[in-house]
Amino acid sequence: MATTRLDMRIDDAIKAAAEKAAALKGMNSLTEYVVRLIEHDAQEVIKAHESITVKADVFDRFMSACEASEAPNQKLRNAAAFAKSKGF
Repeated sequence: MATTRLDMRIDDAIKAAAEKAAALKGMNSLTEYVVRLIEHDAQEVIKAHESITVKADVFDRFMSACEASEAPNQKLRNAAAFAKSKGF
């Protein structure tokens, strides 16, 4: 059950188009349509920003470079500790 309210002002033309789209999709209300749009878009945006997909050969080259790298020096360890302390 929804417990939070979202108020917004939109143009009449946008509202009319959204109401028509909701009806064409067989939804019971404009609210249902907007909630589904927000939910779907939010999931897509979060997914796009929280994951990365690379081709297998790019991943293999990256892993090879990581395995061949030297141990981090003190300046790099200090930078990593600083970043971690700031929440990065």
